[in-house]
Amino acid sequence: MVLETKQSKNVCVIGAGPAGIVTARELRREGHEVVVLEQKHDIGGQWLYDPNVEQEEDPLGRNPWLKVHSSIYQSLRLMSPREVMGFTDFPFLVKKDRDPRRFPSHTEFFLYLKDFCEWFKVTEIIKFNTKVLYVGPLNYGVSGQDLKWLVRSKENKSDDEVEQVFDAVVVATGHYSKPKLPSIQGMDTWRRKQIHSHIYRSPEPFRGEIVVVVGNSYSGQEISMELVKVVKELHLSAKSLDIYEGISKVISKYENCHLRPQIHNLQEDGSVVFTDGSSILADTILYCTGYSYSFPFLDTKGMVVVDDNRVGPLYEHTFPPSLAPSLSLVGIPRKILALRFFESQGKWIAQLLSGQKVLPSCEEMMKSIEEFYHSREVAGIPKHYTHDIGDFDYCDKYGENVGFPKLEDWRKELCVSSVVNYFINLETCRDSWHDDEKLQEALRNPYFTQLGLHLEDPSSKNLN
Repeated sequence: MVLETKQSKNVCVIGAGPAGIVTARELRREGHEVVVLEQKHDIGGQWLYDPNVEQEEDPLGRNPWLKVHSSIYQSLRLMSPREVMGFTDFPFLVKKDRDPRRFPSHTEFFLYLKDFCEWFKVTEIIKFNTKVLYVGPLNYGVSGQDLKWLVRSKENKSDDEVEQVFDAVVVATGHYSKPKLPSIQGMDTWRRKQIHSHIYRSPEPFRGEIVVVVGNSYSGQEISMELVKVVKELHLSAKSLDIYEGISKVISKYENCHLRPQIHNLQEDGSVVFTDGSSILADTILYCTGYSYSFPFLDTKGMVVVDDNRVGPLYEHTFPPSLAPSLSLVGIPRKILALRFFESQGKWIAQLLSGQKVLPSCEEMMKSIEEFYHSREVAGIPKHYTHDIGDFDYCDKYGENVGFPKLEDWRKELCVSSVVNYFINLETCRDSWHDDEKLQEALRNPYFTQLGLHLEDPSSKNLN
């Protein structure tokens, strides 16, 4: 039953990255009392660039309580064009005296998030420099009582822990911080430098070295393109030697760049032995092997667990059936148009907490989850890819729960064209593209003028 009058809940949002700030905005719009707890000194989450990671962090990021959240390196630029980014009511516009590029720097995107917080007055409800140590149900299983949550936190410069009780908690801590490492024979005894890409910031420390990059996904390719210009030799170790055109062009262009199979073992003298029997003497191994979901502060009595990088059980990647809607997780899905999806998650959570929407029964949610898991298994999709969506239709279907607008055709087409260009022209795709006609159509959409401002036409900067 949906209530005619809205209920106002006291809600804690953990994390002030993109997922956290838009969820906080939606919760306030729905009439809830909201506080956002953020461990760093500013908003942005992953997009709050921190250059001092090597002085702060274990090289392989093995500490469950990381000191540095961001994994962004100095030269990183967005993979998606700015036209497809942005929240539904706050387009990612070009601003005077800032980075005007279609695929701008991480700094420009961080400033966009700052603009969003200022425009919607989100910053005023964020408590910065506050680390969350514990989140757990206060009265689970007590008949006749709404579930409450105990949150224990500590300010960075204080020894005192603060305990607060909330009606609901939203976990929005991201999933690109906790390094995922392979298991390779000899890793523990290999005496030379091993780091995870979480630690990587610039190519300069590797100048003149022989470097092995492990992992041929996005971060491995992007970082390799930087390193190859300064290192003596770059060896890109991949699960499959069947590579696409973009990375093939890079390997062909640089004589010091070599494609290798997976590593078989590491030897104490510095040798790296590959599965084809070949070996090299390397100075550094850089693991671009991805990240794991990690919630070291979250105590759900075993009702939400991370198993082979599957967080669950979660109904629609958001709600633990036995704890929802008082506990929700935002920002779990990958391979989506993130900001819009986070916004739809925030709207649904806000309306559930106010009583304007209701979830199916716990049994129905569990059945839906089991059916989803089974469909992935039948499709041959490994468990650790549970939250990789890559499906416009799913995002539209998810948004239907709260009447969220469907993705426009032009947005989908620009997404696809940018991905195709990336796979074909890895080294030049951010500065040369082939979708100007579709771009012109997009720029005429009212989406870009809703704030009385205009997105600068980037096609004049197309270097192609």
